Amino acid sequence: MDKKTGVYICTGCGIGESLDIGSLSKVATKESKVPVCKTHAFYCGAEGIAEIKSDIENEGVNTIVIAACSSRVNYDVFEFGPSILLERANLREQIIWCHPANDEDTQMMAEDSLRMSLAKAKHIQLPESFQGENMVKTILVVGGGLSGITAALESAKAGYKSVLVEKSPVLGGWMNSLYKQAPLKSPYDGPEDVDIAERIKELEAHADVTVYVGAEIKEIAGAPGMFDVTISQDGKTITERIGSVILATGAVPYDATKLENLGYGKYENVITGQTMEELAKKGKIVRPDGKEVQTIAFIQCAGSRDQEHLSYCSAECCVESLKQATYLKEQNPEASVYVFYKDIRTPGQYERLYKRVQKDGGIFVRGEISGITEDDEKNLIIEAVDVLTGSSITTEGVDMVVLATGMVPTTALGENIVVPAEGDESNDEGPKGEDILRSNLLNLAYRQGPEMPTLKYGFADSHFICFPYETRRTGIYAAGSVRMPMDAASSIEDATGAAMKAIQCTELSALGSALHPRVGDLSFPDFAMSRCTQCKRCTVECPFGAINEDDKFNPLPNPTRCRRCGICMGACPERIISFKNYAVPMIGNMIKAIEVPDEDEEKPRIVIFACENDAIPAIDMAGINHLKYNSWVRVIPVRCLGSMNIVWIADTMSQGIDGILLLGCKHGDDYQCHFIKGSELAETRLSKVSETLNRLDLESDRVRMEQISIMDYDKIPAILDGFAARLEELGPNPYKGM
Repeated sequence: MDKKTGVYICTGCGIGESLDIGSLSKVATKESKVPVCKTHAFYCGAEGIAEIKSDIENEGVNTIVIAACSSRVNYDVFEFGPSILLERANLREQIIWCHPANDEDTQMMAEDSLRMSLAKAKHIQLPESFQGENMVKTILVVGGGLSGITAALESAKAGYKSVLVEKSPVLGGWMNSLYKQAPLKSPYDGPEDVDIAERIKELEAHADVTVYVGAEIKEIAGAPGMFDVTISQDGKTITERIGSVILATGAVPYDATKLENLGYGKYENVITGQTMEELAKKGKIVRPDGKEVQTIAFIQCAGSRDQEHLSYCSAECCVESLKQATYLKEQNPEASVYVFYKDIRTPGQYERLYKRVQKDGGIFVRGEISGITEDDEKNLIIEAVDVLTGSSITTEGVDMVVLATGMVPTTALGENIVVPAEGDESNDEGPKGEDILRSNLLNLAYRQGPEMPTLKYGFADSHFICFPYETRRTGIYAAGSVRMPMDAASSIEDATGAAMKAIQCTELSALGSALHPRVGDLSFPDFAMSRCTQCKRCTVECPFGAINEDDKFNPLPNPTRCRRCGICMGACPERIISFKNYAVPMIGNMIKAIEVPDEDEEKPRIVIFACENDAIPAIDMAGINHLKYNSWVRVIPVRCLGSMNIVWIADTMSQGIDGILLLGCKHGDDYQCHFIKGSELAETRLSKVSETLNRLDLESDRVRMEQISIMDYDKIPAILDGFAARLEELGPNPYKGM
């Protein structure tokens, strides 16, 4: 497009009182030859917006640079339609709110900020959204338990066709095995009749729901909006065109045979909660050997919260044991009930059930089980240590022990495999691959493997803090206990949320728009294949499996799988991957736009490549809180640190910049990069950058990476000032002035 650029410098919020606006305007008009440059005291107000819109309509302005506040605010106000290119220069949060007013260094920061924004605006082009063929909005739900039924039904109620596939011959899943269900409605103090049959009836009666029972997914190929799903049922092969997928295959109880220390498998009358439900359904609770139960002990966290078994809490165990305690009390009010626990966890309204069991005489012991033995009459003797008093406890013989075993997600079952190409020696800049369990749930026709990459406990989740329901495969969402341990009430809520996400996915994919976190981005990666060396780094390092390969190892991008993180762009050594609005040369031009003072001026320069998801918000929040930090810094936002191409380091150093700071998301299990592995990949690549610096005769300390969360804004001044102090020790970049 032929661009006509307009620069609009806001003087409100203290900008006009802190900066020389005339000098700032000259950066646009004299240096960059911008035809339209105006100032206003309140550009986010009605009058300021009207002025910009008038220039669009009457002056033909189609590329707008607004020098004012952060792009994280007023984004709805500064929205001028899909045909207008918009760039924001942050003069408020990142400059005047954290640096002295009317100071030479503050002015230089503002002018460089505008220069970088103008360089970016000059490079970017209007994205052209991807439009696939035969795109649909049908939702596939895999799994016919409570979560799957809810997800399919809620999707249909919202007006979207849904297809449900269940491998068992009947729907209902785990709920079918229950005698009673935990309370879902007032007064929440006792078990309720299982209502799964009514839910199944409603599902099967809905005209927009197709149900396949006794069926399995043989293959899922394609991408969001264009998934081609092959289903096997009764020897027949069925194909469905699908828009997005909800994985709701649930969890199974932990294998109690591994709990010999608790007597399971050794003593007949040590049973699991699942067996307790079966006994209750028969009408009268008796021991497996036929004796009527007068005393019962429930042992909580049987294998859960245990580093030797399941490290996590399985969420529903406490409530299920309390529910089962009422079974025996209803049968025999004089019966004795013991509950040995680490912590009783009864969130929300379940507290009422807990209080009922206490009122009914339940004896709760916060103790660690040290042993279980059996007497001559097959009664069980429990030895425990009371963690509150430190005293030893030994029960008289109880008739039966019930183990509250934890949940193991179905994604954690199966054969452990390593995706073959992940270990390619050609991938010398990134991780060497990840294990994936071949669980035969989805059978994805993805180069990256047939099933879901999971978190460390095997749950099919992606970013547990910011993006619930999301997995590491775009357009595939997890719901219920396959995503995290949860009870029935939580599963219903979770499935409804996943249905909303799946619907959002189909709608955004139809528009050619990115999904979270870059919702609204219409760009997608373009590959200059004539220069591709088939190194496979882009396919290996993409966290979302967005790129397959042909038989010659050429990348085959799937645009609707793409999250627009740019990690493939950062991975490519030949720099053949770019976006219309984000590219290696674009960032290079922003770097070159920074004015680097001569060495004798003693004004070093630091470029910060800051992740737009955590680092940029943290820097903005430092400004909002008026925290002061070094004015040598120049901030370049990047989509993800994983998108950072090593050539930017060479460009920056060759420009005479004294130091480079990479600010990105924390990675690991306690916090996660918004693009899964982007921050980790950047750190891996950075470990190899010393070669580049050595080639330039530069110290490796000139480049540093820091991981921060959005709430680490108060650490920003110390990080920046500390880095600046180290650069002073190193002295100027020898390339300065060259």
